[in-house]
Amino acid sequence: MYALRQNHDTRPVVYLDKTWVNQNHTRGYISQNPENTEGPIGKGARLIVCHAGSPSFGFVKNSKLMLANLEEPCIVVMDNASYHSVLSDDYPKVNARKADVQKWLEKKCIQYSPVETLTLQMGHEVVRLPPYHCQYDPIELIWAQVKGEVAKKNSTFKMADVEVLVNNALGEITKEAWKKCGEHCSKLQDADFVKEVLKDEMLEPIILSINPDESSTDEDENDDDKLLDL
Repeated sequence: MYALRQNHDTRPVVYLDKTWVNQNHTRGYISQNPENTEGPIGKGARLIVCHAGSPSFGFVKNSKLMLANLEEPCIVVMDNASYHSVLSDDYPKVNARKADVQKWLEKKCIQYSPVETLTLQMGHEVVRLPPYHCQYDPIELIWAQVKGEVAKKNSTFKMADVEVLVNNALGEITKEAWKKCGEHCSKLQDADFVKEVLKDEMLEPIILSINPDESSTDEDENDDDKLLDL
């Protein structure tokens, strides 16, 4: 990502991710509904939220993770979760019989050509986040804002109402909010990149050259000293 910015790449950067909101999601303290009764105990059912957005234009319109709605080739940033690397079609394993492999190739009408991924077919470039570095993804900050709004307004603790609150909160996220979060994460990416470069420069390899003749001479002298001691 640092290199793309240094090269003045003009393609929008789209971040995609998922989060979840529990049915009884509220603020950290005990909540009460309009009837002044305490809310239910426990997290309750879970609502899964998938979306994609960009600091350039906010959430992808009418998306809910439908990349076909991107209007131009983009740089798609995602984490390294296993479900982001699932094959779109199964293939013969290394222990498969030759006849089965041939049958599979004939069925697919391919001749050892690599299978293009969905995003590449659509003209986008995929960038993977380093493992356990979600701080580089501005959508994580967006999720915090969305869930904060849900927690503040959740009073019925009904899943249908929670879903409405989530959609309303997503709709209230502005392009400016995305831009601010994107700038924050870009600064983190650049700062950590510079740290890695400086660390590599400081840890230069140390090479010791040993003259074989000098080594053998020293060893011979040490052996002579041992003989004299005896």
